[in-house]
Amino acid sequence: MSKFIYFTPEEKARAQNTDLVALLRAQGERPIRSGREYRTPNDPSVTVRGNKWYDHSARVGGYAVSFVQRYYRLPYQEAVLLLLGRKDGKRYEQAQPAPTEPKPFALPDPYDNMRRIYAYLMRQRHIDREVITGFVRDKLLYEDVHHNCVFVGLDGSGEAKHAHIRSTNSQGRAFRINIEGSESIHSFHKNGTDKSLYVFEAPIDLLSHITLYPYGWLEHSYVACCGTSILPVQERLRQNPKLDMVYLCLDNDDAGNEASDRMQDTLEDLGLDVERLTPQRKDWNDDLCAKFEKRKEDAI
Repeated sequence: MSKFIYFTPEEKARAQNTDLVALLRAQGERPIRSGREYRTPNDPSVTVRGNKWYDHSARVGGYAVSFVQRYYRLPYQEAVLLLLGRKDGKRYEQAQPAPTEPKPFALPDPYDNMRRIYAYLMRQRHIDREVITGFVRDKLLYEDVHHNCVFVGLDGSGEAKHAHIRSTNSQGRAFRINIEGSESIHSFHKNGTDKSLYVFEAPIDLLSHITLYPYGWLEHSYVACCGTSILPVQERLRQNPKLDMVYLCLDNDDAGNEASDRMQDTLEDLGLDVERLTPQRKDWNDDLCAKFEKRKEDAI
C-alpha cells in the first residue's frame, strides 16, 4: 500500500487546473490541433482543452487529475504529485479561463488561383483532377492566401458554416484544423441524388475513395466528419430523409473501428441499413497512394 500524502485544498485545485496541452508537450508529446481542441497523439479518440479532457470512444471525461490517472496509468497520489511538479521537478502551466464570447465563423481569404492545391492533391495525394474540379466548381474547396486546402461545409441554405484547413507543404510540419467558429454538424459534404451516404473521417479520404471507386459518385452523398463524431452524419440524414443506406468508411485503426461500431449501433436503431467499408491500410489515401506506387513499379 502506498504511503498517504496530504494535499492542501490549494494544491488539489492547482493540480486539477493544469493545462493539459502544456503537460503533454512537457512530457515530450505532440498533441494534434483539432478546432478548439487537441487530440492526444497516442489515442486520437481523446481530446483535451485547457484542463479538461474527453474520450469520445468511451464517452467519459474529466479534469487534469483523472486525465493523468487514465492516460499515464498512475494512482491518484502519483498523478497529483506529477501535476504539482513534485515528481519530476517540472512546473506546468495553469489552464486559462475560456473566452466568454466565441469568435464568429469566417472563411479564410482565398488566393487568386488554385495551382498549389491542385499540385498537392494530384501529385502527393494522387486524387483525380476531375474529382477536385467537381468540388471546386461547387465552391466546396479552394486555396487560401497561405496556400492551404480549405474544405468548406455548407448548411441547408448553402451558407458556409464550417471550414477544415489542410496544409500543402511537402517539407516541415503539416497541419490540419477546423476553423474557429465552425459548426461541426455542417462539416465538408456533398449531396447526391440517390439513397446512399458514404461517411469518412477526413476530406482527403473522401476524395481518395471517389478516385478509387468513381462509379456513380455524382449520384452518391458523402460526408467527412473531420473527426469521429456522428453529428455530421445525423445532420445529413436530417437534411435528406430519403437516405437509407449508410456506408461507414472510417479509418482502419482503433479510433476509426470503435467509432464505426458506435455509429452502426445508433444508425441501425434508426432503421437504416449500414455497411462497414474498411481500407486495406490505415485510410483510403494510403490505399490510393499504394495503388499509384504499384502502377509505377509495374510500368518499369
